[in-house]
Order: sequence, then C-alpha cells, then structure tokens
Amino acid sequence: MRLTVIGTGYVGAVHAACMADIGHQVLGVDIDPARIAALTAGRTPFYEPGLAGMIKRTVDAGRLRFTTSTAEAARFATTHFVCVGTPPRPGSDAADLRHVEAAVTGLAAHLPAGADGTVLVGKSTVPVGTAQRLADRLGTAADVAWNPEFLREGRAVQDTTRPERIVAGVPTARAEARLREVYAPLTEVGTPFIVTDPTTAELVKLASNSFLATKVSFINAMAEICDATGADVLTLAEAMGADPRIGPGSLNPGLGFGGSCLPKDIRAFAARAEELGLGESVAFLRQIDEINTRQRRRTAELAERLVGGSFAGRRVAVLGASFKPGSDDVRDSPALAVAEAVRVRGAQVRVHDPEAADNARAAHPALQFAPDVAKTCDRADVVLHLTEWPQYRELDPAALARVVRTPVIVDARHTLDPKAWRAAGWHLCAPGRPRLG
Repeated sequence: MRLTVIGTGYVGAVHAACMADIGHQVLGVDIDPARIAALTAGRTPFYEPGLAGMIKRTVDAGRLRFTTSTAEAARFATTHFVCVGTPPRPGSDAADLRHVEAAVTGLAAHLPAGADGTVLVGKSTVPVGTAQRLADRLGTAADVAWNPEFLREGRAVQDTTRPERIVAGVPTARAEARLREVYAPLTEVGTPFIVTDPTTAELVKLASNSFLATKVSFINAMAEICDATGADVLTLAEAMGADPRIGPGSLNPGLGFGGSCLPKDIRAFAARAEELGLGESVAFLRQIDEINTRQRRRTAELAERLVGGSFAGRRVAVLGASFKPGSDDVRDSPALAVAEAVRVRGAQVRVHDPEAADNARAAHPALQFAPDVAKTCDRADVVLHLTEWPQYRELDPAALARVVRTPVIVDARHTLDPKAWRAAGWHLCAPGRPRLG
C-alpha cells in the first residue's frame, strides 16, 4: 500500500519508518531540505533506539523515501498521515495548529480535481474539534480521520510496530476500511483496533495523557506526605499498584514528568476546556501541573539543605539532562530545571548525560558539562541523580566516593540501590523515603 507521511519530526519519522518496515511504500514529506537529506542518508536529528537502523534498512529496500514536494505527495498516494507538531501558541497554553493547517492546506492545493478516495489521517495531538474543522475546510476532497499516536520516547519503534491498541477515529466506512488495510499487519497478530468517531479519537490522546499525568503527580503528592510523616513512598506505591483497579503503571515517585507531550498536552487540554466553558471540569489538571513543577523546586531545596543551607562555593554534580532515559530530548526536562535552579542559587554545576549533552548545552549554555561521570563528580559536595539512565544504576559507589568531596547523593528517581551506596559510605536521600536519610 502507498502512504505519505507529512512532517518528519519525531512522530513522523518514526511512523514513516515503521510503516515501511511492515511492508508499505512510504513517502515522507517535509519542508526542511537538510532534514530530508539526512533522513535519506539514514540519519535522524534525534536519538531514538532502533530508528536510524530501521530508516536505513527501509530506504535501502526501496520502501521508504523522502521529498520536500507536497505536489509529489498528492500524486504518490491517496492515504496521507499528518504528523506535524502542535507546540503551545506564543504566550498561551493552547495548542498552536498553524503547522497542521499549513500541512493540510498545502496538500489540498495539489489534490486532483474531483479526487475520489483520498483519506487524510491526523496523528498530531490536537484540541477536540480540529478534525471536524479540517473536514469542513476540505469538503468532499478528502475524508478526515484521526489516528492518535501513543509513543513513549525511548520505546517509540516498539510502540508503533507492537502497539497496545490502535484507535481509528473515522467519519466514513471508506476511511475505516483504509485504516484497517494500513494496520492489517499489526491487527492480524492481535493488536486491538478500536473504531470510533474523529472527535472521540482526538479526546482519547488528551484524556490518556491527562490520566497518566494525574497518576504521576498523585504519587509525588503522596511522597510529600511520606516525607512529613516518615512513611516510605516506594512501599506505598507498590501496595497501591497491587490493586488491579489502580495498577502499578506510572506510580513512579520522584522528579515528575517532562518532555514535549505530557506537560504541553495537559495545559492545552485545560485551555481547550476553558474555551468550551468547561474549565471547572478539568481544573484539577492545573493542580497536577503545579504538583509536578513543585517536585523540581523541592529537589533543589533538598540539595541545598544537604550542603549546609547555601550553595555558595559548592560544587554540584548532576547525573542526567534528558527528560527521560532512552532519549536526547531536553524539552521541559525536570533534570535541567533542577540543575538551572541550583546554578541560579549560587552553585557551580556540572552535568553529564550519555546522549543529551549537546542538546542540553544548547538549551542551557550557563551550565557546565563533562564527558564522563568521574569528571562530573570531581570534588562535588552533592551528587543529584535526576535521569534514570541504566548507566547510572551500574556505577560503582565505592569508586565514585573517592572522586567527590562529600559522599552525598540525592536519588530523585528511586533507581539506585540504597544499601550498596550506604555500604560504600554515601549519605543517600530520596524524596518520599525520609528514613533513608
């Protein structure tokens, strides 16, 4: 089957490569010639495990190629996936749909007159009602369906080729049949295919992200209670997660969520609800956002207490810069927010990250970066473990103790072994586990 993927940013590049990998002929479209050249050569502008190899493999096999021509895309296929970004509007929490609208307008200008059978499939995360507005604009030129993505950075290839579910928001039987054909290689091996209308499909993504954010912020609020009462948040999360009505997923206390999806999406969802006159119905999302942001401030304050109440003249080592492991994405990174807060309070900060150092340096030029953990921690007064890369779990605490000035570490992600670190002479603190300190 022939498909186009409009937009070759993170979602588009992953979708294009994975669709080609399951057997489709795919044309990726982008207005950035440099990006198109890089993708054609098998290079990605971001780190995602397995993606670069998949792109090269499918390009070499002739199932994937890239172009800057929207006209060529309109000639190439009758099924078009729109995968462009929806960042916040300048000065607002609401989603900026200019890129989506430009992509659709650009494609529509080249659709053959009287074209029959064109299906436009949105994958971008958009406010409820976007699909209907685009459908009204296109009229009979195309069916507008919505097929939200549920990618987790660091696992995006797996989430696309072995998804937990496929949601198809379709306005017509033709659009449903088209999406069933696209995803047949996945549904034939048991992937659930949920059919609904485009509006509900738009809402599924926003509601899912909001619920995940709620769980993360809830357990972090409980961590604050644990700090005040002497309870242990990890045992609390384990016991709560054992209840099948709750489940263990996303009950991971620590520094909270970041990245380009959850924070942006819950704010945009709240903004859209307010536009609809339903702000009170999702007012809790503003509280969830505030709880999440508060974890960053609390971590910086904990580190300051551990160095005697002032960062002046203190060296702070930060392990992690990306918003999560398996990614070089530093957008709304909790780790970098803490590092910057500590620097502003007077500390000399050095940061290490196995993949995101270049992006972090560009975003935060006032921070210092080191090429390895030992140099990062050299003569540090406190070490902050802020992104749970597996490399950090494998560190030798005894060897690292010989490098730092003071063996004090904050495990803000709860992935280090407290017994091993304490046996090596470290004072280890973790939010919500006051007895460790």
